[in-house]
Amino acid sequence: MGKAEAQKRALANIRTAYAKAEALPFEDQSFDLVTCRIAPHHFDSIPDFLKEVARVLNGVPGVTEVTVQSPPGLPQLTIRLRKSALVRWGFDPTDVLDTLRAAYAGDTVGQTYQGNQVFNVILIMSAKDRNSVSDVGSLPLRAPDGTLVPLRQVADIYEASGRYQIMHEGGERVASVTFNIAGGSASTVVQAAKARIASQVKLPPGTYIQFAGSFQAQAQAQRNLIVNSVIAGVAIILLLSIVTRGWRNLLLILVNLPFALVGGILAVFGTGGFLTLGSMIGFVTVFGITVRNSILIISHYEHLVEAEGMSWGLATAIRGAGDRLTPILMTSLVTGLGLLPLAVGGGAPGQEIEGPMAVVILGGLLSSMALNLLVLPMLALRYGRFERATDDLAVTEPDPAGTGGSQGGRGRGGGLAGVFFFTGRPLGSFF
Repeated sequence: MGKAEAQKRALANIRTAYAKAEALPFEDQSFDLVTCRIAPHHFDSIPDFLKEVARVLNGVPGVTEVTVQSPPGLPQLTIRLRKSALVRWGFDPTDVLDTLRAAYAGDTVGQTYQGNQVFNVILIMSAKDRNSVSDVGSLPLRAPDGTLVPLRQVADIYEASGRYQIMHEGGERVASVTFNIAGGSASTVVQAAKARIASQVKLPPGTYIQFAGSFQAQAQAQRNLIVNSVIAGVAIILLLSIVTRGWRNLLLILVNLPFALVGGILAVFGTGGFLTLGSMIGFVTVFGITVRNSILIISHYEHLVEAEGMSWGLATAIRGAGDRLTPILMTSLVTGLGLLPLAVGGGAPGQEIEGPMAVVILGGLLSSMALNLLVLPMLALRYGRFERATDDLAVTEPDPAGTGGSQGGRGRGGGLAGVFFFTGRPLGSFF
């Protein structure tokens, strides 16, 4: 527990440092990203809108660490060339900008070799000549006639505020507000954030908001899981209907599914009440185990009545449940012990799927095992139908001589053979 707490504190400290260093172009590490896509001609008027979105998001339950990416107001030095001055001195604007870039950003003028290594030779002003903003205007520019002209005579140089980075996506300039989710389901928090922004924030013309993050992949995975589970469930029901040969026993097998659902739902609410992808996988798994246990009991009832010749009643129901007590109990116990470490450590990093899945399976196994062994036998006794197997090929006809013997469709020989089969007496004893 101490190690996990230390990891959480270290992660929180890292995020706090990133949030304070707004001028650093780092990649966002949040789980869910709120992206405000802005039309280009409205981009300059968007700072107040981004602040309003961030303010609203701070009030949404489950939202933490709201950060405005590429925030406005960062200091920058603006150099705007004057066209009339450039013409008077005979400067080309591109040459002036290239000189400025080479002086302060460096320009590659050649390469040098050391063995098999290649190094670029970069021309740049010395550090002491480019460490002052006030000295930028003194940068000498050589005119076509050889005259040295300071940069301030051909350009306006002033300090202003602006963005250090303008992000683009899909051919549009975008600004983004990012946040982390704590103590809630990603999809639930995002839906709450959408509703809060729609009701409290007035979007500027040409502006729309899109939410992006891990919750999108999670929602898609949940939809795929539901569709595949429905298809598999329909196929399983069709197969069970063929095997059980009756709708009563089929319903008895399927009625155990709510038993597992009760325990799984209680387990979900006991651990926070959020239905995640891992929880849905757990429900699918425990449904399969529950159907298997129901098949064990119902098929054993059919075996007791059809194969062993027992009459269907309370004694048969109790015996069948007792015979299947050990297999069901041991299977559930082994499965529960195997999943217990995952359920206990479900909040550890890397177990976002396995933890909720294990919790749901454990809760479903407990309720299903108890109700399967107690309630299902009573339901089978009340609504089940188990009959002894009959031979549809056997044809019994009355004996005209009144001897009580059985006579098949092939005459007397068939009747004698039938007597021998049912009585087990040698054929010579009847003569």
